[in-house]
Amino acid sequence: MSQPAAGQGVRVRDPERAAKILDAAVELFATRGFHAVAMSEIGPAAGIVGSGIYRHFDSKYAVLVALLEDVMSQLLSSADQIIAEHADSDTTMGQLVRTQIDFCLDRRRHVQLYRREIHALQPEDGRRLRRMQRRYNEEWIATLLEIRPDIDDGKARALVHAAIGAIQSIVAYDSGQSREDQTRALTAVAESCLNATW
Repeated sequence: MSQPAAGQGVRVRDPERAAKILDAAVELFATRGFHAVAMSEIGPAAGIVGSGIYRHFDSKYAVLVALLEDVMSQLLSSADQIIAEHADSDTTMGQLVRTQIDFCLDRRRHVQLYRREIHALQPEDGRRLRRMQRRYNEEWIATLLEIRPDIDDGKARALVHAAIGAIQSIVAYDSGQSREDQTRALTAVAESCLNATW
C-alpha cells in the first residue's frame, strides 16, 4: 500500500498542535533515525496522547514528508525574497550565504534530518523535493555567474555545491563557538569556495 504524498497525509486541525508534533518528531528522527522511531513515541514527546497524532498526520511517513518539505519551502521562500529585492549580485550572494548560515544554525535538526532521510522518501516525493532543491541551487548559480564571468556553468555549479555543503557541515557537530564566531567562520569558508579558481 502506497504512503500518502505530501499534503494528502496532513489534516487541517489545530496548527499549533501540529507544529508541536513536528518539533518533537524532528528531534526524534534526527537523533535516532526515521526508521528507529515509533509513531507512538512522537505524541508523548509532543505532550499529547499518542493516538492524538493521527488527528493531524495519517502516518509517520506523512510527518517525515512534512518536515523535509518545510526545509526546502523555507529556503526557497527566503531565496525568492532575496532575488525579488533586485539588489546587485554581490549583495544578493551575500544574503544567500547569510540566509543559509542562519537556517543551519537555527534549524540544525531539520538540516540533519534532510541530509540523512531524503533518500527514505518514495519516488514521487523525492523527485518533488529534489526539484525544489535544484531550483534553490539555481538561484545561487545564476548569481555566481553574474559575479564571475570568468567561469562556466559547470564550475559555478561545483563551487555552489561546495559552498552550501561547507555551510551545512556545521550541523554535524557542535563547535562550541559563539553564534557570531560561527557565522563569521562559515561566511569566510563559503566565500572561499565561491571565489576558488582552478
